[in-house]
Amino acid sequence: MKVLVMLLLLLGGPAAWAQQAELTALLQKENVPGLQLSYTKGKATKMYHLGLRQAGTTQAVATNSIFQAASLGKVVLAYVALRLHDRGVLDLDKSLLAYAPYPRLQPDPRAARVTARRVLTHTTGLPNWADNPLRPTWATSALRLKYAPDSCWNYSGEGYVWLQKTLEHLTGKSWEVLAQEEVFRPLGLKNSSFVWQARFAAVAASGHDDKGKPTEVRKFAAPYGAYSLLTTATDYGLFLQALVAGRGLKPATARLLITPANAAGRCGTPASAADPAIAWACGLGLVTTSQGLALWHWGDNGDFRGFFLALPGRQESLVFLTNGANGNKLTDEVLRLFFGPGQYWTTAWLAAE
Repeated sequence: MKVLVMLLLLLGGPAAWAQQAELTALLQKENVPGLQLSYTKGKATKMYHLGLRQAGTTQAVATNSIFQAASLGKVVLAYVALRLHDRGVLDLDKSLLAYAPYPRLQPDPRAARVTARRVLTHTTGLPNWADNPLRPTWATSALRLKYAPDSCWNYSGEGYVWLQKTLEHLTGKSWEVLAQEEVFRPLGLKNSSFVWQARFAAVAASGHDDKGKPTEVRKFAAPYGAYSLLTTATDYGLFLQALVAGRGLKPATARLLITPANAAGRCGTPASAADPAIAWACGLGLVTTSQGLALWHWGDNGDFRGFFLALPGRQESLVFLTNGANGNKLTDEVLRLFFGPGQYWTTAWLAAE
């Protein structure tokens, strides 16, 4: 009984214990090996770490286990871009080509209309990727506009890479250095990097396919805000709290994170029932849920999946990271478990993407 009481205290009481039990059952149901989750309400944060870093071993997920956060890194890049905008380094509405040429981009007069704001709101007209960014051929692949800039919403990792290269040009610093200086060190994120660190070797999670079989531990040598973030749910949760609070940004700039820039009208995709609930701000999604306006984004490197949703009006936020291809299947149940029953629209909208 004493051990049980101590366990309940460590987990935040019976409610947290029940949540942990339900999360464990959910992982088993969806064949996801491991999970980290950070949930904040007001000034209180609860951390969960469940399952295995690698299936078939005894390597348990811990709070310091390193996960690939994939596209959740885009939100970090957006935050840095907004901070540089506040300091007059970056004009959100100036053509990126006016700052520097972009060698991969094929000649197209429409490309002069691509700006940082259009990158952050996914209205550049660029494809998501010209080639698989995990292949060595991607870095020199030819990049072409797929749609006219600002004509429709089209999710683009390529746009974020171009913006990253622009920030590196303007500051003379690598993306990893910028992220450390502008985000990781100021916010105390000690287990985050956009490149592989030797210290991660003992604690990194392996990816897993949809059958739950291990794939690999990717050791990113080059930093890319669009996909190479290595972090923990603890670290990302701290970043998310700073983001929601607008910390480190001028008030007018912070409002860009919660103000719709466009209705996320997708290029060439049939309308879905979720569309009216979704909009896009500068760097992240907005969704009108049954619990109020929420900020959200997802991460998907194939064998790693992650997600966050924050409810500013309720002072609640949640981020989870998984090391399995089925991690996205947890989303609806996780939101229900922590925020309560309701309509959150995000998975329905992504399913139609």
